[in-house]
Amino acid sequence: MDSGVTVITNPTVNVRLTSTISSFEVQRRFNRGISIAELKGKLEMIVGAPASCMDLELFSISDKFLQKMNENEALLGSYPVDDDCRIHVVDRSGGQMGEFTDVSKVEKFELPDDAYDKRTDTARSFMKKQRVGRYNEEEMAKKKAENAAREEEQKAAADAIAVGSRCKVQVPGQPTKLGTVMYVGTTDFKPGYWVGVKYDEPLGKHNGTVEGKQYFACESKYGAFVKPLSVTVGDFPEEDYGLDEM
Repeated sequence: MDSGVTVITNPTVNVRLTSTISSFEVQRRFNRGISIAELKGKLEMIVGAPASCMDLELFSISDKFLQKMNENEALLGSYPVDDDCRIHVVDRSGGQMGEFTDVSKVEKFELPDDAYDKRTDTARSFMKKQRVGRYNEEEMAKKKAENAAREEEQKAAADAIAVGSRCKVQVPGQPTKLGTVMYVGTTDFKPGYWVGVKYDEPLGKHNGTVEGKQYFACESKYGAFVKPLSVTVGDFPEEDYGLDEM
């Protein structure tokens, strides 16, 4: 009776790959019957290092160094390579970590604006033909006129508001707030006319100072700037919240 033991080995092995020129780890399956020279040829396409400048190091499943794989004629299967072992590629050609992934080192192609404008296969060309957005002169002229008229309304509303007046502020999507007008005019932080208000409650955004410039003074979170058309001036006494009641 034959009492011999037959060992069947999987003809392929799935390994992890790392290299000195990339921080990424990938997995690949190789035939155990290929030579180390053939393996290096395959690895060249994966890691980007020249096969002639490779040194291969074998690590266990737990990433413990096992040995170098420096015999080009030896078969991959002659080394103790198991599934999930790691083969580390050392590039001796001078390649640096991140050399193939750092896009800041890639020369950028830039097309001059006048050359781009002459092309007929671009988004700009399509928008011009379809008269979309800013390429619709009639629509842009209409919007410009509407914005100018709106700004005139804001200016007229601002001219009717005096500093020190009590006011009610109604901004769409926000609760109505009461306060005192502290500033009326233009600002450095945004174009157009604005009204600076000190609210009766801490419902504002600042203390009257915006981007380092003081327009008026109040307690923190009591100050805000709103458009003049959102402000109604009138006899709006400060509400008594009963803080002094016993």
